[in-house]
Amino acid sequence: MLIVAIALLITIGLALAISADAGALFGLTQGETAQVIPLLVIGTLIASAVIGRRQRWGQAAANMVIWVTIAGVLMLGYAYRFELSNIGQRIMGELQPGAALVDPSTGNVRITRSMGGSFHVDAEINGTRIPMIFDTGASAVVLTAKDAAGAGLNPGTLRYTIPVQTANGTGYAAPVTLDEITIGNITRTNIRAFVIQDGSLDTSLLGMTFLETLSRYTVSRNALELHD
Repeated sequence: MLIVAIALLITIGLALAISADAGALFGLTQGETAQVIPLLVIGTLIASAVIGRRQRWGQAAANMVIWVTIAGVLMLGYAYRFELSNIGQRIMGELQPGAALVDPSTGNVRITRSMGGSFHVDAEINGTRIPMIFDTGASAVVLTAKDAAGAGLNPGTLRYTIPVQTANGTGYAAPVTLDEITIGNITRTNIRAFVIQDGSLDTSLLGMTFLETLSRYTVSRNALELHD
């Protein structure tokens, strides 16, 4: 057990030392430290095996191989941390369509296409999570009465004077200004929008009054990317 505990502590120290970007450690550069520490791991394992005579040489060698392998995996994971993060983002996007996932390498927000073919977007409006549909055909952000109430508006006090055509037929909408819309790491304030009469729309729409504030947005076969 002693050799395992020592190897575990050294492996953790290896990961921390390599991930530290603070410069020199004991007079060595970070690159030199990364080269020296694996040798220390191997040396410590051998020394522990010699001192602790309770273990056979074969078992000590097997333990050494295991922990050196773990150290190598940690170094490999650190070297490819951005690629692994991107893979994780893609997996999460496939498992949870609509989730706004931020690409750590670009800062762009990525949303996976839903099973129905549209892009469902989990947005925050005035601090409240609102499910929306990405719609370039909508000239503005459009909220259902229910979502408007969730965002802190009072649909009963609004003036529905603007005729709009929806999938459910012709309805009337009231102009409003939304304090804040956040999708992933992208936040916009004072966004013009409409609240549509109850029953006229099933899902709120992420329309052009938000989309036109972006530097650009791109649509591929399975993904939507929003560029701040």
